[in-house]
Amino acid sequence: MSERYSKRNRTGSPLWHKALERYREELEEDDIYQDVIEVESLEDLLNHAKTIESLLPQERTALNSMNRLGPKLKFVDDFSAIIALYFGADAKLTALVWGSIRLMLTLASSAGDTLRDILDMLEELSLTLPRFKTYENTFPMDRALETALLDVYTEVICFYARAIHFFRTHPHVLLRRGAWEEFRADFGRTVRRIKRMASSVEGEADLARMRIDEVKYKEVLELMEGFKKSQIHDDEAIKCHHIPFQLNPRFWGREQALQAIKEALNPEESFGSLKAFALYGMGGVGKTQIALQYANRNREQYNAILWVVADNTISMGQSFRDIARSLGLVSSDEEIKDAVAAILKVKNWLTEARCPWLLIFDNADDLEVLRLVWPGNAHGSVLLTTRDFSATHSPAPAGFHVEPFDDATGSEVLLHLVGLDTKLPLNQENARAITHALGGLPLALNQIGGFISQRKFPLQDFLPLYERHSAKIDSKKTGLSDYEHTLSTVWEMSLSKLSSDPRKLLNVLVFFEPDAINESVLTEGSKLLDEEFEFLHDEMDLGDAEEALLRAALIDKRIEDAVLSIHRLVQAAAIHKLTEGDQSKYFDAVVRMLSWGFPDTWSEDIGHQFQAWTKCEKCLPHVDYLVKQAKRYKIRSQNVQLYGELLLRCSWYLYEREWYDVARNLVDVALETFQDKTTLAFASATDLSGLIDLDMNNPEIALIPFNTALKIRENVLGPDDPLIASSLNSIALAYTEMAEMDKAYAVHQKAIDIRLRTQSDRIGNSYSNMSSLLLRMGKPNEAEEMLKKCPSLKDFTDETFLQTGNPRFSGDMVLLSRIRLRQGCLDDAMRLASKALTFRQKLLGNRLKTCDSLYDVADLLHRQGKVASAVELLTQLVAISETLNEGEGQLARANYKLAILYDQKGMGPESESCKARALKVREKLRPEAKDAPYEEKEFMKLCLWMLW
Repeated sequence: MSERYSKRNRTGSPLWHKALERYREELEEDDIYQDVIEVESLEDLLNHAKTIESLLPQERTALNSMNRLGPKLKFVDDFSAIIALYFGADAKLTALVWGSIRLMLTLASSAGDTLRDILDMLEELSLTLPRFKTYENTFPMDRALETALLDVYTEVICFYARAIHFFRTHPHVLLRRGAWEEFRADFGRTVRRIKRMASSVEGEADLARMRIDEVKYKEVLELMEGFKKSQIHDDEAIKCHHIPFQLNPRFWGREQALQAIKEALNPEESFGSLKAFALYGMGGVGKTQIALQYANRNREQYNAILWVVADNTISMGQSFRDIARSLGLVSSDEEIKDAVAAILKVKNWLTEARCPWLLIFDNADDLEVLRLVWPGNAHGSVLLTTRDFSATHSPAPAGFHVEPFDDATGSEVLLHLVGLDTKLPLNQENARAITHALGGLPLALNQIGGFISQRKFPLQDFLPLYERHSAKIDSKKTGLSDYEHTLSTVWEMSLSKLSSDPRKLLNVLVFFEPDAINESVLTEGSKLLDEEFEFLHDEMDLGDAEEALLRAALIDKRIEDAVLSIHRLVQAAAIHKLTEGDQSKYFDAVVRMLSWGFPDTWSEDIGHQFQAWTKCEKCLPHVDYLVKQAKRYKIRSQNVQLYGELLLRCSWYLYEREWYDVARNLVDVALETFQDKTTLAFASATDLSGLIDLDMNNPEIALIPFNTALKIRENVLGPDDPLIASSLNSIALAYTEMAEMDKAYAVHQKAIDIRLRTQSDRIGNSYSNMSSLLLRMGKPNEAEEMLKKCPSLKDFTDETFLQTGNPRFSGDMVLLSRIRLRQGCLDDAMRLASKALTFRQKLLGNRLKTCDSLYDVADLLHRQGKVASAVELLTQLVAISETLNEGEGQLARANYKLAILYDQKGMGPESESCKARALKVREKLRPEAKDAPYEEKEFMKLCLWMLW
């Protein structure tokens, strides 16, 4: 402890005086305060206990408990020693502990049962306190640690004060019986709070120790500080209304639905748990607009209103990233790129927030998508809009069926939209007829209202025009439902008035993800198209085409960032209007446009393409949506090779970013799409399929596509090409994970020979992988020598490595850390592992490889005696892996490690809970291992030996 800090505390910290004030407030009786502070130590308490024994009834159980009072309070004594050591200027600090216990025992001694209960409570409370070594005289103290210690101390003495007050106000046994259960409940809440606070103290103590050697622990300290920053601070002052859509000035009615939402989600009525409500009904019926209206009407009721576009995983991830930025939970552009991290931060914020908040999931038609992001443990309000009526059973307990307007309401809405007198009988009659023809659909009424207003069209002349266009729809025999038929007729009228360029733009937009179409994708991607689409890369011509669609209310545009949006039902109507040939034509045009965002990954051995990730990210949601549109409308590409190559490009990007589920889906579609199964593109897709299997810890399965890809490449390129070495490398990695060392060594050597002969710049990749194999063979020194051969690592320092931005090099740093660990160089291993963790988290976000690095660093912290920090990292690992379908192996291993650490800390229930979860996940992943020993090496088998 620094001299300056010691002097400041000798004068008495204001924080500690506040603790004493709170104690006296809880005590509520100043006349006994002086008696309390007369007992200054455990020894004084034990001497006084002898006088209490003479007052006890002869029932032996209570006497035995009193005789074991000293051991019961061991950790209280240790904690008091820390208080005395660092804040001992005022003897009252420890006297309040021992004096309070003395008075509690004296007051409880009138009944043996009550005394036994109090003694058990004191013992349990003692076991929850932070653990320190009493000989740590050089223990470093700072303000954060002082505050954490204060929180625990205050919680303990205030419970003692409440206990004294309880016995003083219930002096007789009969009077206690009715109130005893509430007192026990208060004790339970206190224990839970102290457990959380004790973890915080121990964590702050670890950080204080690590700050002594800040250079060695720089990255770990920064990581821990990042965790602390994401916690709630002064949330009462937070005002965050993240609503990405503007209020529709044409909104009308729907008071019944709005009232139902208000009654279900009213933030002024706290039910102690999450409140959820679903608006369900068919598309175009106005669910989103009702949710938007409720959010805007109740801005003052909620400190935070957070809107999530929930129709698919990618859009939802983007929404959570935007929300995390709006809440101030991220501090850098790199951090905001990680959707999983954003989801975790926002869910943590929702769980910890003490202010009223509203979370809106819009277009949540696939309820399974919500599973990983549903804030189940939070106390707030959730509103979702969906077509799935089952949402009112799960995840929401209640809902409201949003139906089309009846004729009376619909006619009033229409007259309001077109600005005509709602009292005039003729207007009412015509509006009712139109509403009836449109089935009362709000989206159709809104569209027709704009059509009538723009063209100054008389209401009585509208229906004949509508019926003529309806007949055109009938003649196409498209098999639409009634309401789709109505909307198609409405849009047939609007679309028929479009000129050439606006019509082409609309036909292109029907294949884009509808909620956020960045203009840059249109302008840049269209440069790959022929002259028919050259208007798309001319800003003026594109603007003119957009203006025509905006006037017709067919699209929307955010002025601040030039992002277009289009209703899904407009897309459906436009697609139905296209001939089969035109569907293929515009589909292929969009395929070419989106190819702009992704590099070629199959014609040469190029490794990670992280430089292109920014462009890839812009195009990613649209590729996913394009695939869904192709499947939904059974669209056939006229250039299946080009379509397959786009899916392959996108799949490689997703694999590099560790979005394994989506990558798997797209690469499977690519493999089905390719008609020519002998091309390098097909070989690359096959190889990628194997790499995904490998990262999922299925090396035996991965070998099959690896060998298939090798044969195709050998047939096309011959035996001596860098791409052949790439295939061999993959095969050797699978053998390494299968512990078939000799096979792995032979294949790795073959790949090295090819890369040396062809002077491939990917030779370092082979050396790294061979080094990993040598380490697994128990040869750390040989592994280090092999790793040193990597040309790209020869002149690297830690800092230049981190600046490359190449995710591949993070694997090299992890490998070198593990080599150093095997060599017994613990400090070097920690330095390298923590830098790799920082790099992975910054570049890749909270994905599978970050989980792997979190485990490495937590394991090293454990080896260095930093148990509390190790627990915190493992807890973060568990939280991350629970959001990843591919993270179950990491989840089981982390829970195993937590069980061990909790056991070492004497936290039996927490240890058993983690053990049960670890075994449950292991049995799910490896049923054959159900009876395997409960030891670390068995859980290590659930994760890859090396995640590159």
